[in-house]
Amino acid sequence: MRKLFKNQSFQAIFASLLCIVIGILAGFVALLAINPTGAVKGIVDILKNFMTFSRPQSQIKYLGNTLAKTAPLIMCSLSVLFCYKVGLFNIGAAGQYVLGAGASIYFALAFHMPWYVCILAAMVVGAVSGAIIGVFKSYFYVNEVMSGIMLNWISLYTTNTILANVKETASPYTRVIQRENASAIIPTLGLDKLFSDNSNVTIALPLTIIIAVIVWFILEKTKLGFELKATGYNKHAAKYCGMAEKRNTIVTLAVGGSLAALGAAMWYLTGYEQWQCSISSIPGMGFNGIASAFLGGLNPIGAIFSSYFIQHITEGGAFVDKTMYCAQVSDLISSIIIYACGFVFFIKHMINTRIRKAEDREAEIAKVNAETNPVAIEETVVEVESPVAVESDSVENEDVSNEEIKIEDTPTEIVEETVNEDTTAEKEDLQ
Repeated sequence: MRKLFKNQSFQAIFASLLCIVIGILAGFVALLAINPTGAVKGIVDILKNFMTFSRPQSQIKYLGNTLAKTAPLIMCSLSVLFCYKVGLFNIGAAGQYVLGAGASIYFALAFHMPWYVCILAAMVVGAVSGAIIGVFKSYFYVNEVMSGIMLNWISLYTTNTILANVKETASPYTRVIQRENASAIIPTLGLDKLFSDNSNVTIALPLTIIIAVIVWFILEKTKLGFELKATGYNKHAAKYCGMAEKRNTIVTLAVGGSLAALGAAMWYLTGYEQWQCSISSIPGMGFNGIASAFLGGLNPIGAIFSSYFIQHITEGGAFVDKTMYCAQVSDLISSIIIYACGFVFFIKHMINTRIRKAEDREAEIAKVNAETNPVAIEETVVEVESPVAVESDSVENEDVSNEEIKIEDTPTEIVEETVNEDTTAEKEDLQ
């Protein structure tokens, strides 16, 4: 079991699941406090989401809506974790998401560009925004969190101002892209048929999964990824090794900005939602990407599943009983889960600490045993081996004594016989 908990991947999964359980339990307590009568049914409906429908066709269709909203969240999550791997906290992902939405919508409605051009425009604008933060970080030593927060609001009001030129006359919303420029809608390539003709499910979903794999490959298997992570660990050491630490910082934030902006383009170019030009708060998609990144263990593949779960919980709030709870109760639960995500590293630290203490304790016990056991082992060896040694020694001694006796007896008998013969001869001569 300890070997399993020492595995970093298992630690990340365990910590994430524990945060999810804590968030769900806290949300259930909140439902009990609001109205205990329907608390159980309310939390079940939130978790079931589209499964509350009885018809399979409806279930599949609303599953498609959840997946369509998951795609931009995955991209924002990738934006955050890519920068965090390099030691940068890209809180400006929310503003880059807004700029991506503005660029893609404006190119679609004002210039009537096809969807891929709109996506490229969004990525370029997002990359420029991220690069600005990187330049401030590298050359003016401005913390990326401070500059990112400021740019979030600049991005919001700039987008509102620009998109006001393509909004409907009688409402604050932008014009409908399907009617104005159908070529700007991301194609489905038959995926809509898999979800009961849900046109919101486009190739954006498989593209996000492919991009997640690419991000993982770059970070883990390429020289560029190694240099970026080395810069994040210690930029001074990276500079000493010949790496361009300033360039790496700018490139990282530019890539993060392009990913967040790409997520916005993938969402608004489905035609599911229009931009409200009078909006005065930053969309929460970029901030939810932070939670998704940490809940996924800062792993691009884990971010796919964590993003779906957060979006699943958020969408599930629409199915609670409105006579007892408001639809925002799901936002409350997801926000608690997001808050609990901050303890992922704390939980992993606690696991590693307990494992380390257990190993140290075992090492001390082994050291004590090593100091005391050798005496007992030597005594045991003597007790076991001494009879054999004594027996072999006695046998050898007996053989040696017999040989000595034989060697000693033989000369004595010869001497006695010789003496006797000489004495007899002398007696005869005397007679």
